[in-house]
Amino acid sequence: MDWLLAAITGYLLGSIPFGLLLTRAAGLGDVREIGSGATGATNVLRTGKKGLAAATLLLDLAKGLGAVILAKFLWPHAEALAAVAVVIGHCFPVWIGFKGGKGVATNAGVAFGLAWPIGLAYALVWLGVLALVRISSVAGMTAVIAAVIAAAALGYGEYLPPLVAIAAIVIWLHRSNISRLMRGEEPRVGSPK
Repeated sequence: MDWLLAAITGYLLGSIPFGLLLTRAAGLGDVREIGSGATGATNVLRTGKKGLAAATLLLDLAKGLGAVILAKFLWPHAEALAAVAVVIGHCFPVWIGFKGGKGVATNAGVAFGLAWPIGLAYALVWLGVLALVRISSVAGMTAVIAAVIAAAALGYGEYLPPLVAIAAIVIWLHRSNISRLMRGEEPRVGSPK
């Protein structure tokens, strides 16, 4: 029962589409109608509202962190399932036709919730790569791989299965970005595309 409760709670937390809710509340319409069509912070940034994008990033991160921390306290040993479920909820939210974000910010929260050193590695790689190449998809995909490597290197082997599963989901959701990268057409942060 603990596993089921952790999974359901994680999914429901993850499925809150903060990017969509914030842009609608700001009178900007449906964020899914611009850019990539996703509800995450990178697409919210394409509205030109940096504050809304930052708020989306923080709220998406918070739901990942919250799902894992809640599971650790209420359903010990079920946090790994909650971690995967919250990212699935974010990426495939039931409320809006299973079309959400791509999981990068939510997985940042998950990484910090599982073990802060993993989260720190995730954040440093994410921010470092973003500053270096200014391509959000490259930073996000590199960070999810970094979390797996950090878990293995820092002795958190029990978190490898959920982090590998999450990395696979995030990279799969970035397949169109990968195609654009290969063609040299992937937009940089701040681009209206």
